[in-house]
Amino acid sequence: MDPLDIEDNSDWLRCPTELETCRYFLRITENEVQELTLQLRKAREDIFGLVQMHAKADLADSNRRSTDTETKSNWELMANNKHIAELTVELRALEGSKP
Repeated sequence: MDPLDIEDNSDWLRCPTELETCRYFLRITENEVQELTLQLRKAREDIFGLVQMHAKADLADSNRRSTDTETKSNWELMANNKHIAELTVELRALEGSKP
């Protein structure tokens, strides 16, 4: 038997033509591009969602700091007003005890 006959299996296993091979790889590539496009779209949506979450968290932190500052200022104003009221009472008491 000729060694070339052993390797020649074209009679029982159909070998694709060059055009069929190109079409096959084209379909594979198109499918990969579609899949990657879907993955990219999903990644972009995820990134957009994360950016929104981060922005909302920053806004919440800013609001909390603003509220804390306002509360502290109000407490300081109330303490100053109380101190002024106490000094006013003492001053009136001193003025009333003058001969």
